[in-house]
Amino acid sequence: MNGDNSLAVFIDFENLAMGFQNRRERFDIERVLERLVEKGKIVVKKAYCDWSRFPQYTGPLHEAAIELIEIPRRTQTGKNSADIRLVVDAIDLAYSKEHINTFVIVSGDSDFSPLVSKLKELGKHVIGLGMQESTSDLLRDNCDEFIYYEDLGKVPALTPLLDTTIPETKRKAFELLLESLLALRRENKEVLWSSMIKDTMKRKKPSFNESYHGYRTFSELLEDAQRLGLLELETDARSRTYVVTRFGAEMKEKTAAARDDAARGTRRRRRGGEARRKSQRSDSAVPATNENREATSTRAGEPAREQERVGTPSGEVWPAATELGLAVSPNSANNPS
Repeated sequence: MNGDNSLAVFIDFENLAMGFQNRRERFDIERVLERLVEKGKIVVKKAYCDWSRFPQYTGPLHEAAIELIEIPRRTQTGKNSADIRLVVDAIDLAYSKEHINTFVIVSGDSDFSPLVSKLKELGKHVIGLGMQESTSDLLRDNCDEFIYYEDLGKVPALTPLLDTTIPETKRKAFELLLESLLALRRENKEVLWSSMIKDTMKRKKPSFNESYHGYRTFSELLEDAQRLGLLELETDARSRTYVVTRFGAEMKEKTAAARDDAARGTRRRRRGGEARRKSQRSDSAVPATNENREATSTRAGEPAREQERVGTPSGEVWPAATELGLAVSPNSANNPS
């Protein structure tokens, strides 16, 4: 999946309404569309229902530019014709519009499983979206990808938190930037090119323009975000364009990893220093023992050597003899007194 995908969204609204019957919250179409624009460009949006039963939803759906297909009441037709109408429109679009490569079926009804299989047979990527309680396992497992409506609001917190001293116009740009980066990570994008990021930001907010937020170019916006510690940039060697390598929580993970590496390095240096000191102590202990032995043996042999030197018929006065209190003259050897 990438930003070049063209999406067609088909909403079985009656199925969704059944899932919301016992809930206090209302169905929020904006949450659905915000998630789907991360998949690509939405070119078709249709919703099928007897709208006289759910007039409270027609306003938000119209504002989201969704075409509302009116389906007769079941009391008049004797059955629900929304399903078959949705299937006919989807198959017609699959054959007539080759550039549409992704179909989104917003429903949990297992009756759409044959439609999903046919679309996949035609080489289309099929995404399902529905409520956890009212979604059939058969439909969920048959889709290439399935999104639960309840998971749409479970977006990880963006970190680090933006400083409140940042001007509001720039803060909004950074929030949209981080949301788009997170969306690309959810789509398993390993390399986050600057052009890819900007395209995602414009899909999420078509009115986005970096000049409105005080930047001449999109690169300047990325550089300012890096200066504030929101992300980390590298320059691609070939294209000379920016690539985001880390952002948000990933920056904290890098800092923690660096601290761990530093701690391990400190422990290694300490162990190495202790080993060197032990080696030095052991090396210095051996010579000291030998010197002590030599000194001991020297002191033990001194009296014998001194006695021998005293009795030697030489013409010198031996210092050792002097130290022993013996006065030896040059002729003392020949003329003993």
